[in-house]
Amino acid sequence: MNIGELAKRTGLTSSRIRFYERAGLLQAVDRRANGYRTYPPQAVLVLELITTAQQAGFSLDEIRKLLPPGLDRWDHAGLVEALRRKVADIEALEGRLKQSKAQLAALLAEIEGKPDDMDCAANARRVLSHVLGDKAGGGEIPIGDGGLLAKRTRRRVATAG
Repeated sequence: MNIGELAKRTGLTSSRIRFYERAGLLQAVDRRANGYRTYPPQAVLVLELITTAQQAGFSLDEIRKLLPPGLDRWDHAGLVEALRRKVADIEALEGRLKQSKAQLAALLAEIEGKPDDMDCAANARRVLSHVLGDKAGGGEIPIGDGGLLAKRTRRRVATAG
């Protein structure tokens, strides 16, 4: 089949297919005398495997190492180990994301917990003092101190009320 038909069957652009070919992921490609590429029917499956693996978080280098020269020559043990490693990577990422989410939720609650009688600048100092704790030096944080926060950050913090 030609590249246009392959693109139609896989939903990929011709340039993406050529990219995968240049990257060494799509290897069973022949050239006609006129220079046009021809692809075997298994190219559809290979491209679907590449797309699925990318969606699962595999890099092109990881995919290249896993894809056998022919789909009938899989390294079963290598594939299983790579999948286990990717699951472990995803679990570690989930843990980091869960921690980040908790930190952001706590910061949001702290900002939203502004007493009614407090202005935004005072609330920003209160939140920063609480978040930074001992790192703040135990004193009050001057919002207008250019040496402490960058100008753009200072404006955001000062309006965090």
